[in-house]
Amino acid sequence: MRTGAAAAGSAIFFAVTPGVVAGVIPFALTGWHSQPLWWPIRLVGAVLTVAGAILLVHAFVRFVIEGRGTPAPVAPTERLVIGGAYRYVRNPMYVAVLATILGQGLVLGRPVLFGYALVVAIAVVGFVLGYEQPTLRERYGQEYEEYLRAVPGWIPRLTPWRGSSSPNSDQRR
Repeated sequence: MRTGAAAAGSAIFFAVTPGVVAGVIPFALTGWHSQPLWWPIRLVGAVLTVAGAILLVHAFVRFVIEGRGTPAPVAPTERLVIGGAYRYVRNPMYVAVLATILGQGLVLGRPVLFGYALVVAIAVVGFVLGYEQPTLRERYGQEYEEYLRAVPGWIPRLTPWRGSSSPNSDQRR
């Protein structure tokens, strides 16, 4: 896929999927109205929200540049995306979305967002186990198997994974 098409497709997918899950629905649940809360908790929430947003954008950019495709199942990448944040955790997009929702819950002092984050987490894990991992196994074979064994799905490694000498290994460094 050409870079321009991958970028456009990723931008649309970004607006529709994480934009709705981490933006529109939290707004619908809270109206962005906050409850009284101790300011250090709000600060932690703000850091989580901003860090989640930055990680999410980074992960989307990796799909365009490294993968030559989009995160959308209808326009998948040509190459397995295993560079950048993906060297630390296999699912940085999902981790980022959950961090953003939890951060909003802390900023706004709205427990409904913690319950919503749990629902999103359950849905995401189901999607990863039921669709994403089997699809990536089929598409990328041994390269994905090695990556799956080396990089945790949800809690980041402390050091980046360097991989082996597969055709995509130049992207791991």
